[in-house]
Amino acid sequence: MIQITLPDGSIRQYEAGVTPMDIALSISEGLARNVLSASVNGETYDAGRAITTDATVKLFTWNDKEGKQTFWHSSAHLLAEALEALYPGTKFGIGPAIETGFYYDVDTGDITLTPADMPKIEEKMLELARNKSVYQRRNVSKAEAMEYFTGKGDEYKIELINELQDGTITFYQQGNFVDLCKGPHIYDTSSIKAAKIMNFAGAYWRGDEKRKMMTRIYAVTFPKQKELTEYLELLEEAKKRDHRKLGAELELFMFSEKVGSGLPMWLPKGTQLRERLQNFLRAEQEKSGYQMVVTPHIGHKVLYETSGHYAKYGADSFQPIKTPREGEEFLLKPMNCPHHCEIFGHKPRSYKELPLRIGEFGTVYRYEQTGELHGLSRVRGFTQDDAHIFCTQDQVKGEFLSVLALTTKVIKKNGF
Repeated sequence: MIQITLPDGSIRQYEAGVTPMDIALSISEGLARNVLSASVNGETYDAGRAITTDATVKLFTWNDKEGKQTFWHSSAHLLAEALEALYPGTKFGIGPAIETGFYYDVDTGDITLTPADMPKIEEKMLELARNKSVYQRRNVSKAEAMEYFTGKGDEYKIELINELQDGTITFYQQGNFVDLCKGPHIYDTSSIKAAKIMNFAGAYWRGDEKRKMMTRIYAVTFPKQKELTEYLELLEEAKKRDHRKLGAELELFMFSEKVGSGLPMWLPKGTQLRERLQNFLRAEQEKSGYQMVVTPHIGHKVLYETSGHYAKYGADSFQPIKTPREGEEFLLKPMNCPHHCEIFGHKPRSYKELPLRIGEFGTVYRYEQTGELHGLSRVRGFTQDDAHIFCTQDQVKGEFLSVLALTTKVIKKNGF
């Protein structure tokens, strides 16, 4: 027998090999109908995975973040099973749960998925869900894993397996679908009652633009149709308040392909709003002892080599700007930190000057991949309300609390 400690501190005894589903059933049938996964000594377990030693266990349902993540991860496998049934030969990359729902990166070969395919995929997912297929976990050797996916001709899974250590590889199967996965998963497919394909998008394999462009299928599922309906209604309301829609309708900002993707231009009305916000923020910072500065939009490459930014981010940033002078290179400013450090260090300082608070509305430039750009939320050029504080070690706590107080004050005054 093993001892299972529950969140209320009670201890129950079970046979070794008991599962979270068994534990839930021993408490109540209602809980068993709702349990999705469990924390077992801090590790998230499948609802049907055996527990073989004494453990502290917390059961997760739809009301828990961990339960939702497990539900959506399992739904990604159900989506893959549906795709394999509808489009034989489909190859699969990765299919994680995300904040709301999940996605799966797939390669359908010569078949191009369109919105017209969405209802068919959703219908197939729910058809398969009604089979009540159990998610079965199985440890496999690296050789067996390679043999299986080589037989399927799935080079994406083969690449992933090559990076795994033998003895750490697990397969999951529900129905006729087998996937390389470490879990966790719900007990069976029957709890998936509603499904919606949200979007098809292009995604480079492993985020590398030199690799194959796959199809990323975004979707969401729920244990009740009513919850899906409510979620879709919320999305429609959110679309009405989408900043991209409002920005265009109110003539606040615009984008131009000739100027460049991800580089917003503020129109007169938007500029008025922006300047009002900056003036408010500047006044609040000056009340808190910040001294405003202005730094260039570019900096010598040596500046970022010295700071360490170039070694870490250089390859993925806007590339150096060459000048007529041989060997001289500049970079579009990706952050204000090195410039502010130069301002601090341009003359000898006394401890009596500390803390020194430097603030700037500094425009910076970062090369985001095209697929990651999103209105004003993800851009390649933006202005930071930025600051750097130079202080002694014993001043750190006070400065930290002051920053939190200023942040809270600004947020509240803006109605958040």
